[in-house]
Amino acid sequence: MQGNFQRRDRDHGERREVNQMVFGIRAVIEAIDSGKEIESLFVQRGLSGSLILELKSLLKEHDIAFQQVPIEKLNRITRKNHQGVIAVISPITYQNIEDLLPQIYEKGETPLLLMLDGVTDVRNMGAIARTAECSGVHAIIVPKKGSAEINPDAIKTSAGALYKIPVCRHDSLSKVGKFLIDSGVQLVVSTEKTTSSIYDVDYTAPTCVIMGAEDVGVSNDLIRIADNLAKIPMYGEIGSLNVSVSAAVVIYEAIRQRLPKKS
Repeated sequence: MQGNFQRRDRDHGERREVNQMVFGIRAVIEAIDSGKEIESLFVQRGLSGSLILELKSLLKEHDIAFQQVPIEKLNRITRKNHQGVIAVISPITYQNIEDLLPQIYEKGETPLLLMLDGVTDVRNMGAIARTAECSGVHAIIVPKKGSAEINPDAIKTSAGALYKIPVCRHDSLSKVGKFLIDSGVQLVVSTEKTTSSIYDVDYTAPTCVIMGAEDVGVSNDLIRIADNLAKIPMYGEIGSLNVSVSAAVVIYEAIRQRLPKKS
């Protein structure tokens, strides 16, 4: 069973989609078989039977993560007959950077990519996507686990940019990073763990800018393989920026460097 959960817009009295969910074991199996992108999946703890075993086998085959939760949580999500399984369908289709990068090169363009390591706030995700799309970033790369959901709040904050810019979702960002390096793309990590400035980096080369969560930053696995570590100069007392603002600062420095030089 599928459901479109809607609410009334307070300003205009219009109804707009808030989320699309699929309820029931068989319905979720059919959604996966039909190629639907699963954004999140909740399975009741202790659920048993041949059908749930079939579902779990399918989840393993497609490498889809799920959360085991008490039935009370499922009942709070919906009063419908969920049979212990609720899936949230992604509003976008995720892509694979290994397929996308060759296409960028074939067009004769210099790749500019953005990797988000541990950015979990959906509004930050939306704001970053909006900046990335406006500035011509070729793709956003996120991990399958520990990343913001692409939900209606993220879509709204992005002003629809998440429908336009490719989003690539992968198991391991460090493996993606190594693939990018092997493909001629430099990794530039935005971090405070350096004395180098973002203005010291040459972004005219194929580049992937890596931003991390505001509390812990970029993971050490990515820092170890990065070509450049760079920080945004800070002169005030607070000493830090929101991650969406930081991403915009770095991206537009890259764009500035790539602009045609005036003769």
